[in-house]
This record gives sequence, structure tokens and C-alpha cells, in this order.
Amino acid sequence: MVPAARESLLDAAYTALARRPWAAVRMVDVAAAAGVSRQTLYNEFGSKDGLARALVRREADGYLAGVDRALSDGPGDPRERLAATAEWTTSAARENVLVRAMLTGCWNERLPAPALTAVPSTSAVPAQRRADGPLPSPGDLLALVRDRAVAALNGAGPPPPPSTTALARSCELAVRLALSCVAAPPGEGGAGELVRTVLPRELTV
Repeated sequence: MVPAARESLLDAAYTALARRPWAAVRMVDVAAAAGVSRQTLYNEFGSKDGLARALVRREADGYLAGVDRALSDGPGDPRERLAATAEWTTSAARENVLVRAMLTGCWNERLPAPALTAVPSTSAVPAQRRADGPLPSPGDLLALVRDRAVAALNGAGPPPPPSTTALARSCELAVRLALSCVAAPPGEGGAGELVRTVLPRELTV
């Protein structure tokens, strides 16, 4: 299947999820909305759980791509780039129920609940298209964002050990502050202002 058709199926699944609980989403309706046959949908994802895993994986990748943009497009000041990352995290969680669930670990009854661990597959779907590998837990996402921030702010130098540097601690603090704002939205100023207030003005890079 061409990538555009796969994306259309995932878009249709996401739209269906916005309208009804995942348990009520029918594969035939997703296929029809994407303009393909139900068999084509099954050929691509193997099962409804396979579709759910692929959808969750896509939304996680989209969130992380936004993190990379926030870290690279912002001003040179590391604190401002971390503030932009925190703002992206809270806005992504506010606008995307799957991103919010992945960041908080709170999967309500309206959402799909794919196992986070890798799953064995007997599907004929090619391995490169399946999403059988492990899905990110909240802790995994925190570590991924922290490590991306360390790499982006460290510039061209070799990445420092994430667990031992002041920069890594600042990056992790920024991510944790953003996650706290996802769980309990702050007042005026938002997550970015909270990061600016808490982090030191000069970050060690």
C-alpha cells in the first residue's frame, strides 16, 4: 500500500475515535472513510488491535517530531528552547487525546488500550508496516524528550551521559514540569513560563 493510503486509514481511524469510543469504531467504517475496502485495511494492519497500535505509534512519532521542531526552531537561549518544548507538550496533550494518554498513562474507556510491550504476530502484514514493537510508556517518552533536548542543546559535541550532567537534569526538569501542567493546567503564563521561572537563567551546556 502506498504511504498516502496508509495515512488516510490512520486519519480515518483518528477521526472515528474523536466521534465515538474505540470499542464502537468499526473497521468497515474506517475503510469506507479512507476510500478502500475492508480487506485492504486488514491487509495493511492485520487486525483492529494492529490498527490501534499503528495509530498510537504514529501519534507518538508526531509528538516527538514536534519536540524536535521546538528544540531546533526556537531562539538560541537553551532555556527558551526548553520552554518552547514544554509549551508544545502541553498543547499537544490538550489537542490530541492519544498524546495525552501516552504522556500521563491514563487510558480511559473511550480509547484503544494496546499493550505497551511488544506483541508476537502471526499476521501476514510485512514487518516494516506492523507496529508489533513496544509502544512508549510515560517514562519512555520522558527519557526520549530529555535525551533529544540534551542532544539539541549540546550542539555538535558528543552527547554527555544523560544521567550525570547538569544539562540533562535541567532538560528532565523541564519535561517533568510540562507533564505536571498536562495533569493540572497552570494559571496565567502556562508551561513555558513555569519552565522559565524554575530553570536557572544560564544553563550549563
